[in-house]
Amino acid sequence: MREIVHIQLGAAGNNIGNKFWEVISDEHGVDPSGRWHGDSDLQLERINVYYNEASGGRFVPRAVCVDLEASTMDNVRSGPFGKLYRPDNFVFGESGAGNNFAKGKYTEGAELADTVLDVVRREAEGCDLLQGFQIVHSIGGGTGSGMGCLLLEKIREEYPDRIISTFTVIPSPKVSDAVVEPYNAVMALSHLIEASDETYIIDNEALHDICYRTLKLSAPSYGDLNHLICAVMAGVTTCIRFPGQLNADLRKIQVNMVPFPRLHFFIPGFAPLTSRGNAPYRAITVPELVHQLFDAKNLMAACDPRRGKYLTVASIFRGRMSTREVDEQMINIQDKNSSYFVEWIPNNVKTAVCDIPPRGMKICGTFIGNNTAIQELFKRIGGGRNLLSSNLNSHQLPWNSILQAKLSLLCSGERPFCIGTQARAWKK
Repeated sequence: MREIVHIQLGAAGNNIGNKFWEVISDEHGVDPSGRWHGDSDLQLERINVYYNEASGGRFVPRAVCVDLEASTMDNVRSGPFGKLYRPDNFVFGESGAGNNFAKGKYTEGAELADTVLDVVRREAEGCDLLQGFQIVHSIGGGTGSGMGCLLLEKIREEYPDRIISTFTVIPSPKVSDAVVEPYNAVMALSHLIEASDETYIIDNEALHDICYRTLKLSAPSYGDLNHLICAVMAGVTTCIRFPGQLNADLRKIQVNMVPFPRLHFFIPGFAPLTSRGNAPYRAITVPELVHQLFDAKNLMAACDPRRGKYLTVASIFRGRMSTREVDEQMINIQDKNSSYFVEWIPNNVKTAVCDIPPRGMKICGTFIGNNTAIQELFKRIGGGRNLLSSNLNSHQLPWNSILQAKLSLLCSGERPFCIGTQARAWKK
């Protein structure tokens, strides 16, 4: 088997992770108590990718739930799938990170990191053939950004040859809980560049735009946003969890999607997305699916891909469809939009097909794009630093100069050799 260890961090990571386990448990026929009540042997064929089999035929998620305050863990435990998780895999502190990157990375998070690594190590050692790690977190708060980066570095050090894939929720000024979110995000991004192998950027702003404009929801809840994120997460991992005509796994995605190690920030998308009122008037066909996948309105990162160029693209289709038709449509869209694909990477579109659709759909598609337009997001995060500029005294707290240096390095692609002394000063 090619097993994956799943780690969810902070309030956002645990809420998204909890929804993710609900979705894939339903797809594999596992009920909230861990018992299998499915209707097909295909659901069990690769269930070990995400689940351990315990005594009595019970399936337990290979998930580690981490937060620096206990309230998030209580919410997960009291939810409908709370009894699905192994109780030993809940690791939490008492004081919280208070939206502070430094608390998550250097103080509160550092105290808890060894305990988390022990649990991760136990899960990894129980695998027959560990494929890699999947981390779900937000980089706007303290735990997901600070402690998330600390764990990334430690896991990379301990498992240098395994794939580390992150689903990273980035903050937006339109949907903001705290004024320090851009600071936490900029500091976390520089760690993601070095330690992660694949980073799926999920943008709160884009999720809200999809809910308002496409799904026509007047007041989207966090549950609606989490449902969209989980549709992408389930789609990306479909070919690992189910047998299909063309297969992909974490390593194949990395090999096909990442031309240079530091350019591993992906824009995810999902189709079909339509409002309930429009659904009866549309026929979901393969051409319509491919058209929606490449539509900027369906992407979960608020940047316009037409302002950049696609380095690589992966599309994962689910449901019974002709692989020949899929290939024809993908070649067709490349021919029509050849100016939006870099010419120095030939055959830069990968396609995977799986016969098993998600519940309630006949066919669907998941999109993963590596596009240079993602720099718009990094520039937007960097622009948010100015919110606190007037309140910071640069002599006592040199955040601005450090963040400016990190952001310029992030956009230029140079290695951050020059900021070590500043970073040590800030740490003190």
